[in-house]
Amino acid sequence: MNYHFSSRVPKSDVDPVGNILKIAGKPGIISFAGGLPAPELFPVDQITQATDQVLKEKGKDALQYGSSQGIQELRDVIVDRVKIEGINTDADHVMVATGSQQTLDLTGKIFLDRGDTVIVEKPTYLCAVDVFKSYGAHFVGVDMDEDGMKMDMLERALIENPSTKLIYTIPNFQNPTGRTMTLSRREKLVELAEKYDVMVLEDNPYGAVRFAGKNLPSIKSLDKSGHVIYMGTFSKILAPGMRLGWIVTDTKLLNKYTMMKQSADLHTDNLSQYIVAKYFEMFNIDEHIQSICHLYQKREQLMMSAIHKYFPSNVKCSQPEGGMFIWVEVPGIEDTQALFDDCIKNNVAFVPGEPFYGDEGTPGTFRLNYSNMHEDQIEEGIKRLGAAIQESLTKSLV
Repeated sequence: MNYHFSSRVPKSDVDPVGNILKIAGKPGIISFAGGLPAPELFPVDQITQATDQVLKEKGKDALQYGSSQGIQELRDVIVDRVKIEGINTDADHVMVATGSQQTLDLTGKIFLDRGDTVIVEKPTYLCAVDVFKSYGAHFVGVDMDEDGMKMDMLERALIENPSTKLIYTIPNFQNPTGRTMTLSRREKLVELAEKYDVMVLEDNPYGAVRFAGKNLPSIKSLDKSGHVIYMGTFSKILAPGMRLGWIVTDTKLLNKYTMMKQSADLHTDNLSQYIVAKYFEMFNIDEHIQSICHLYQKREQLMMSAIHKYFPSNVKCSQPEGGMFIWVEVPGIEDTQALFDDCIKNNVAFVPGEPFYGDEGTPGTFRLNYSNMHEDQIEEGIKRLGAAIQESLTKSLV
């Protein structure tokens, strides 16, 4: 049988990231590869109670078809949540999505034709690259430093690519680098979006998971012209398996998202929506988030201490104040896959940096996740990783 696929389907069946995660998940390997929350913090008992209440009070509604925009109760919860980010809105400007990934996909459907330019941080979230690539996007990467995307380079990219359709950014504890964009750069980004009339997709999955530094206003809260689309998720503060995200934008654009969502899945799972809305009614989410921040800070500090102890002194790494990731740059490593292979031999794993680039990647870079690994394995894993790095550097000198 010959299948006649669309142009969006990859020509190769090779899944590099999937293969990496599969290898990283083998027994005996200490894996810093997956971008997973700590499962021991999932509030299973509380969600059970919330589920029981939903089925007793609104079982028939929860099990029925629902609105593409999402149930009113959950959109009201989201309105309250985004106030923390400085966004003052109402439920009419909110749509519930089936996880952040659906928001990315719908954004691609709405804005991108083949060959359209998307400006991204360099590096950026690998699944966003995959989504926008499936719609034929042309990527332009903008370099970062510890203060986030460089605004002078962003403006240069906008000048050189005047038909840019979208700027995609993760300003808080970015995936994969863990970096946070400063307030002055957020303000400049809004200014540039308005000046060059280009939409910004602000992705904020990690913003609530801050364990150091000061909260910063969202880019959306600084937007007065409607150029910023804001997206968030319950995956990092509650449970990713419930697949609940959201989007905040003006009603005209939100109508487009709702129409495109109808052709994708009609609506996000009603039962999950009612359960999360009831959870927020019954329990204190801020106390739960505090427990997440406390554990992640402990694990991040353990990992940073081990990196300074076991990695060569010229290795660079980001300094996250929250989120789930540390970005590592190893000067002298030209083949990150070879380094990964050496690490697997040492029974430790990471995600190589290449998939996080929309354009040409930087060799010797990789992402580490600290949120999903128990404390007693973090130091041992980093010790193994340090030995593998030293081994790879020695090979490169031969």
